[in-house]
Amino acid sequence: MADHDVDLFVIGAGSGGVRAARIASSYGARVMIAEEFRVGGTCVIRGCVPKKLLVYASRFSDEFEDAAGYGWTVGEPEFHWPALIANKDREIARLEAAYMSTLERFNVALIKSRAAFEDAHTVRLASGARVSAETVLISTGAWPHLGPKIPGLEHVISSNEAFHLPELPKRIVIQGGGYIAVEFACIFAGLGSEVTLVYRGENILRGFDDDVREHLRNEMRGRGITVTCGHTVAAVEKSDDEFVVRLSDNSAIKADKAMFAIGRRPNVMGLGLESLHMKIHEHGGIDVDEYSRTSVPNIYAVGDVTNRVNLTPVAIREGHAFADTVYGGKPTPVDHTNVPTAVFSEPEVGVVGLTEHQARERLAIVDVYKTSFRPMKATLSGRNTRSFMKLLVDGVTDRVVGCHIVGPDAGELIQVIGIAVRMGATKADFDATMAVHPTAAEELVTMREKAMRYSRAAAE
Repeated sequence: MADHDVDLFVIGAGSGGVRAARIASSYGARVMIAEEFRVGGTCVIRGCVPKKLLVYASRFSDEFEDAAGYGWTVGEPEFHWPALIANKDREIARLEAAYMSTLERFNVALIKSRAAFEDAHTVRLASGARVSAETVLISTGAWPHLGPKIPGLEHVISSNEAFHLPELPKRIVIQGGGYIAVEFACIFAGLGSEVTLVYRGENILRGFDDDVREHLRNEMRGRGITVTCGHTVAAVEKSDDEFVVRLSDNSAIKADKAMFAIGRRPNVMGLGLESLHMKIHEHGGIDVDEYSRTSVPNIYAVGDVTNRVNLTPVAIREGHAFADTVYGGKPTPVDHTNVPTAVFSEPEVGVVGLTEHQARERLAIVDVYKTSFRPMKATLSGRNTRSFMKLLVDGVTDRVVGCHIVGPDAGELIQVIGIAVRMGATKADFDATMAVHPTAAEELVTMREKAMRYSRAAAE
């Protein structure tokens, strides 16, 4: 290794790259990390952290309304978008500084520059300088994809720009049906915008349980969000101080902003991977094995650039496992099953494990338990909303194989339920657990009556 400038060169200082760098350094490796934009990556700079801050802001409108039912008299509230964005920016700057401090504390050399491969052991910086490394880790994340070229695409913003708008749009059209599109639809609606969500599929949140998808769509519509499925945006026309968004059915929607959140693509362009003949998976991400090793033996990749499970905690786990494997003498594959996840919509969605469709495909017998109820808080506030919970159980082993929640604090709940599901808890274990009353979570241990039992043998 002494023949190289560093033992490990990391391209991309996002959550996965920073974790890998500091753990590798703690094992004694000489580490350098390059970042062309800001340290912290998508999650910290333009993803889940600033988005969650905007989610919190959007929920205060409900709190002010609900207060009256609990005896509070609140004056007419006023919202100032520039103040929110300025405060958000200060917090992001603080977090970036904390990440940089961590790298410095672990003796990781930070290079604020773009880096690309010259060969398998050499990276070239934007200045033209070259660094040789025994091992290289790619953690460049993903980038918003705006889809095929349509008339007026230059007028469209992505989630990146949404965090820096000079003012809150009074009307916004958002195309997409995944995490980002749904979350921003709820954010803008909560802050007072008139929101139209346009999605090409039959229902939002493709890949989630069908009951969850239907419940959330109904809740969003109840909150005044127009959800239009089965359509796409065909053109965006500038007309004076507004835009006209034309859909695939020739209908038109007037808006102040048009935002596309139709997916993100692995950030592999411009890295020089072609010269290395590195294998790219059919889904567009860098192809890696269970230890995150690419087809080039000394090069690894973690996080969204591999397009496996594109969540920040997964990237962090992959980065840590890489360092343990290569520098800690502890070969550590990452298990991507039963990863809990949340959609910070309004209401929230929290899920872990199999959907009902997946369970029916994989298991001989599936027991389905589900419930829908009015949250206790809504009884005095008068808010017309309902929570939804669903458990999927292996009818042969009694193991809980899926949990799906739509309601307040679903993200917090699913983190804890994820532990039980990963440990192999059975429905009997859930039933034997004392309820905490009065809570919404108690429904998870008091569901006794099956909504359905599915037998694959009987179906066939």
